[in-house]
Amino acid sequence: MLVIGPRQYAKMGTRPADNRGTQREAVRIMEETAHASRETARTATREEIPALLHHADPNIVLGLLDNPSFDETHLCLLLGHKELSTALLEEIANRKQWMSSYRVRLSLASHPRVPIATGLRLARELFVVDLVQLALVPSTAPPVKHLAEELILVRLPQLPSAQKMVLARRGTGRIIGALLADGQPEILSVILDSPFLNEGHVLRVLAKIAVPARVVIAIAESGRWSQHYSVRLALLRNPQTPIARAIAFLPSISTADLRILCESASVPTALRPHIRRELAHHMQRGTNPRKGNPDPRS
Repeated sequence: MLVIGPRQYAKMGTRPADNRGTQREAVRIMEETAHASRETARTATREEIPALLHHADPNIVLGLLDNPSFDETHLCLLLGHKELSTALLEEIANRKQWMSSYRVRLSLASHPRVPIATGLRLARELFVVDLVQLALVPSTAPPVKHLAEELILVRLPQLPSAQKMVLARRGTGRIIGALLADGQPEILSVILDSPFLNEGHVLRVLAKIAVPARVVIAIAESGRWSQHYSVRLALLRNPQTPIARAIAFLPSISTADLRILCESASVPTALRPHIRRELAHHMQRGTNPRKGNPDPRS
């Protein structure tokens, strides 16, 4: 509502007291206009509703919510408009007849302006596949996105293989990292090729004591990940790395890191003689491989 203050009146050369009647009349007209807009939307026919869904007047939208012909499909289309206010979204969330619809709950939880408390509550009611979408959409409110990821991670161990495959193809980085640690054989190759998987996720998995051997082997054999210097170092410290693969990494390891590995208690006993031998070769040749060197196999 437009409100004209004392300064504006002063510029106009008129005192506020002289215009109180004008102000009251303006407020009355605005209230009547708002009521008329709301009533127009409330009594609109089913054929007229689609055109009103794109109306910017919030009174039109509030009127539509009271329209007997306004249905679930109309509301989901309305919720696709990102400019809806938080107050309006809260009004929708407070109407029980709409909250009984899963489609409406999903659309509301996905809206960037959903009240945080409402978004968190609705996220807990969604299926895993929809939680993934919620976590991936950039416009999702950050607290809702974080909870969606947490809910997926909690449910991960109980999910069937088919759903894990979907997550491996569509999940966020945190979800992909958790799937890698889970180590289901059928989806390992998909996980390791995921664009959402990063070096940090791989290193965290390799640092886990109980990581399955098949996961360590898959990382060691991965052309994508075994070329990362920090991943090679982590693999050299992991007792489940195949000895032949570990030996193949040694020529690319710096002299300083070979010295550290010689003293590290985490390095497997069988690998220690090979590390000392490689260190002796480095010292004899005076070489010191750069940390960015490619995989020795390539």
